Amino acid sequence: MKRLFVILIAALGCKGVSAQSYHITLQAPDYKSGIAYLAYHMGKNLNAEDSAAVNNKGVAVFSGQRVLPGGIYAIVFPGKNKTVDFFIDKEQTITIKADTSDLLNKTVVLGSKENVLFDQYQKYIASKGALLEKEREAYAASKTKADSAQHEVNYRKYNDELNKYRDNIIATQPNSMMAVLLEAMKDPEVPNKKPVTRQDSLENYYYYKAHYWDGVTFMDERVIRTPFFLPKLQRYYEEVLVQSPDSIIQALDYEMLLARNNQEMYKFLLNWLTDEYFNPKYMGLDAVFVHLFEEYHSKDLSPWLNDKQHQAISKQAYMVMSNLIGLQGANLELLDTADKKTALYDLAGDYTLVCFWDPTCSHCKEQIPKIDSIYEASWKQHNVKIYAVLTEDVIPEWKKYIREHNLGDWTNVHSTKEMEKADADAQRPGFRQLYDVTLTPTLFLLDKDKRIIAKKLTWEQMNDLLQVKWKTPAAK
Repeated sequence: MKRLFVILIAALGCKGVSAQSYHITLQAPDYKSGIAYLAYHMGKNLNAEDSAAVNNKGVAVFSGQRVLPGGIYAIVFPGKNKTVDFFIDKEQTITIKADTSDLLNKTVVLGSKENVLFDQYQKYIASKGALLEKEREAYAASKTKADSAQHEVNYRKYNDELNKYRDNIIATQPNSMMAVLLEAMKDPEVPNKKPVTRQDSLENYYYYKAHYWDGVTFMDERVIRTPFFLPKLQRYYEEVLVQSPDSIIQALDYEMLLARNNQEMYKFLLNWLTDEYFNPKYMGLDAVFVHLFEEYHSKDLSPWLNDKQHQAISKQAYMVMSNLIGLQGANLELLDTADKKTALYDLAGDYTLVCFWDPTCSHCKEQIPKIDSIYEASWKQHNVKIYAVLTEDVIPEWKKYIREHNLGDWTNVHSTKEMEKADADAQRPGFRQLYDVTLTPTLFLLDKDKRIIAKKLTWEQMNDLLQVKWKTPAAK
């Protein structure tokens, strides 16, 4: 299923008071025609805010009857192969005089005091960055220990100077946009520089996690429109937090609480989190998505989304909320090959593999024999049962496949169109919704009490998990 972020992020449109406006003038004498773009940074992308034609004097004017939210913006020149960054904050009437022969050193931004500091910072960073890169390359090419040590010393010296420069801006210009962004970019310094024991490492981790967001106020939306906030957010949720639903839910609820008084930050966080866990990278984290649905979307706390977006979120939530890891899998009562009703809960095994498949599916044709092979070679001896559900109305092909591949030890079941219609008429969820079956084969692993312990893994991954279970009796 396609991810929602492109759709959701489009819902971040900014509404201003009609009496207020922005007026950005570009003067670029090297261009006599073409379309220039006013864009803002968000993560690794530049998102178009406005466009304007360049006249024969090299002038383009971007204007609108709204106030642009603060952040790092860019002019994208005709041809889209050159850009120049600048700040937009409270001052919204700005002139940019650009010399494309040296955009960094010869571009002048007028009408914005914030850009004076930003201009100085960019030039300093470019200069110091070149020295750091030179020392890094020299270190890699060093042929003696002494040379390596000297280049390491030089690198640390330049890096310290860079950090001191940033700290000085924060100390001397605390109310500037530059200071806000530099604070947000800072990484916490852990207490144990060279951890020796496991306790040292744990202390470092807990300190780093606790102070990760020290420089960010979730009530200041300007950090959204920068190149670094989205990567920082992604890193926190993917690398810093323990990848368990409880840890992630606790963190996101706290950040959403902090952001509740800033609509744009609130919208950005909820949109990104919804997309991130719509189809999560790790098994079990769909519980985070269900939480987002139940605590935010279903309570009308995302009114900026349109009906189609709400429907997609609601549909996905209802598809996964009944088959979360740790829940008891829904009982299914379907017909076997002799049209006798057979219930999933009637299977008495230490583990039950629920397999949703279709004999006309090419991937199923490849995987089903392999599942049966590992079942015969190992799983059967460990009291694993297989409850195999036909997903399509292809009964003759299904029965033929079962005979030809000797799947008689499996509990093979199917549903009829009449049964599915009866479920729909009674507004009862069918097996597709109960087990979120959108692809085949789809595998679920249940324990002896029919609780879901794994889902949507490959048969190889299921086998690896079972091997671990069998070697750890207490985990059964």
